[in-house]
Amino acid sequence: LPHRRPVSSGACAESAPDRMAQRKRYLFVCVNRRPDGTPKGSCAARGSVELHAKLKAMLKARGMAEHEVRACTSSCLDTCWAGPSIAVEPDGFFYGRVGEADLEEIVEGLRTGERVERLVLRPDDFVMPKELRDLEKAEK
Repeated sequence: LPHRRPVSSGACAESAPDRMAQRKRYLFVCVNRRPDGTPKGSCAARGSVELHAKLKAMLKARGMAEHEVRACTSSCLDTCWAGPSIAVEPDGFFYGRVGEADLEEIVEGLRTGERVERLVLRPDDFVMPKELRDLEKAEK
């Protein structure tokens, strides 16, 4: 159809200045909730819903939400045992074991373009610990 343009050309963003700006970074905060007592737990049970709300408010208060960073919710990021987890895109890394006390440092790092290294998940954090695998097998 003649009125359609390919999305990859960027034409939509250029021709529609009233649309939401694409942010430089997107934070995907896992808010998945598993049943109580699940061995690996869940990010929501560890407070991620509240973390997302506070993170979103902090970004807005600092004027970063409109053009710089968007805090979104996500379903499971498969790092339940290391949650609450936040995927940072397009940078391609995850923060894990995030608590409310970490949010200020995360937001400042987003402002300066620096990662909070102590919170960055390492490759072995993406593998479910053996103890949890054994517990899950025992429950089946």
